[in-house]
Amino acid sequence: MRPPLVLADPAGGADDLSGDALIQGYLDMLAAERGAAANTLSAYRRDLADYLGVLTQAGHDPVRIEAAPVRAYMADLETRGLSPASAARRLSCIRGFHRFLYAEGFAEGDPSAPVAAPRKGRTLPKVLSVAEVDALLAAARRRVEADGTGRSRRMLCLIELLYATGLRVSELIALPRAAGATRERYLVVKGKGGRERLVPLTEMARGAMRDHLAHLPADGPWLFPADSESGHLTRQAFARDLKDVAAAAGLRPDRVSPHVLRHAFASHLLQNGADLRIVQELLGHADIATTQIYTHVLDERLKGMVRDLHPLSDAEEAD
Repeated sequence: MRPPLVLADPAGGADDLSGDALIQGYLDMLAAERGAAANTLSAYRRDLADYLGVLTQAGHDPVRIEAAPVRAYMADLETRGLSPASAARRLSCIRGFHRFLYAEGFAEGDPSAPVAAPRKGRTLPKVLSVAEVDALLAAARRRVEADGTGRSRRMLCLIELLYATGLRVSELIALPRAAGATRERYLVVKGKGGRERLVPLTEMARGAMRDHLAHLPADGPWLFPADSESGHLTRQAFARDLKDVAAAAGLRPDRVSPHVLRHAFASHLLQNGADLRIVQELLGHADIATTQIYTHVLDERLKGMVRDLHPLSDAEEAD
C-alpha cells in the first residue's frame, strides 16, 4: 500500500504547492497504485500541464476552483479543434486529477464532477478485410524471399504476430527475446496496469518468430532489438515500415497501421463466431464497454443468421 502522500510542509498546506508538484503527485499515485504505463503517464503529464497552464493564465488556483473554469477550458479545447473523443479523454484525465486532490485533502471538492463530457459520435474502427490482410502478409513474404534480410524477416514476424494475437503495438515491440523460443501455443503478455493475459499463437506466427530469432545476434533481451533509447523497435519505425509493405501489397498506406491490424484481429474473430467477452479478454480490455465498439460486426452477423436460418426468410424473398 502506498504511504500517505506528502508534497509539501503540512504547515504550509496546499498554498505552497506548485502545479508541477501536484501533477507529479498524481502521476506517482497512478504509477504506484494502478501500474500506469510510461506512455500513459507522459500523455497525462502533457494534458495536465496544458490544463494548469490555462488556469494559471486566467488567475485560477486548481485547488480552489469551481466548475466554471473547467467548463471554460473544455470549451477552449473545442475552439482549438480537438475532436470530441480527444476532449473526452482530456476531461477524464482532469477528473482523475481533481479526485486525487480531493482524496489527498488538498482541495475541498471536485470541480470537474458536474462538467459534462463532450458528445462523442460512434466512430467505427478502420478494419481490413481478410483478403487485404492476406495481401499484406503475402507482400511481406515476397520481401523475405527477394532479399532475405533480417529487416524483412522482422517485418513478416511483426505482422504475423500482430494479426495472430491482437497485441497492442507497445506490447508487441517490447516482447522479450524468450517469447520467440516458446514451445507453447500462447504468449503471456503484461498489458496496461500490469495485468497479465494469455494470447494465442498460430503456427504461422510461431514459425515466423523462430525464423526471425534464428537471424538475430546471439545476445540481447528483446525479440525486436533496435538502436533506440529503449533498446527495442519503436512504434514509429514499425508503423513506417508497415506502410511500405502496405503499398507493396496494393493497399492505401493511410488505411494500414499497427492499430488497424489489432482491429482486424478482433473483427475477424467476431465475424467467425467468437464471443464478445472472449475478444475482450484477448484484447486486454478491462471494461467490456471498450470492446463494444465492435458490435457492428455482431449486428451484421445476427442479420446474416436471421436471413440464413429463419424459416420465413425464403418465403419473404419469394414475395
